[in-house]
Amino acid sequence: MCGEAKPGTARGTVLIENERTRVTEWRFAAHGDNTGWHRHEHDYVVVPLFDGALELREPGDTTRLAELRNGVPYYRERGVEHDVINANDFECAFVEIEFLEP
Repeated sequence: MCGEAKPGTARGTVLIENERTRVTEWRFAAHGDNTGWHRHEHDYVVVPLFDGALELREPGDTTRLAELRNGVPYYRERGVEHDVINANDFECAFVEIEFLEP
């Protein structure tokens, strides 16, 4: 994800990594598991593997809830800063596809 991430409790497993792309599965075993605070260094797409919500903690003490649908992707540009937290009472996961610099 980014250079100076603070560790979280979610588990990131890199599935593919080459010069152009990194694909990581992020798995949150329980309510409250998180990625840790991080800044995205690349544009990316997220593909949720569940129906539910993630809590996003953002700069300026902002917190918001993101409702996600299984298989419905979304795109974000580099520079996003946040901590992503499982807001569900069940395990959830998503696939993150980062577009690395050539």
